[in-house]
Amino acid sequence: MMDIKLKIKQIVARQMNLDEDSFDGCDLDIVNDLGADSLDVVEILVTVESTFGVDVPDEDIPSIRTVNDIVSYIENTRHWHENT
Repeated sequence: MMDIKLKIKQIVARQMNLDEDSFDGCDLDIVNDLGADSLDVVEILVTVESTFGVDVPDEDIPSIRTVNDIVSYIENTRHWHENT
């Protein structure tokens, strides 16, 4: 099984041109702490959607600020789909 948090860190690091080991705080704000702009956020979420087979509606994007937020979103979305 894929380690979701590790994969998300890899996606964010790749998009932000960071070494994934250079940021260990999964609570760092992707915009404010890592310097992402709106295009970076969209590209991160598009990659997350295609990697994990989830859909992130536009209205959910503002609540997704950190790696942990993305991980929680994926886990909650998968759990919801498994129980429907």
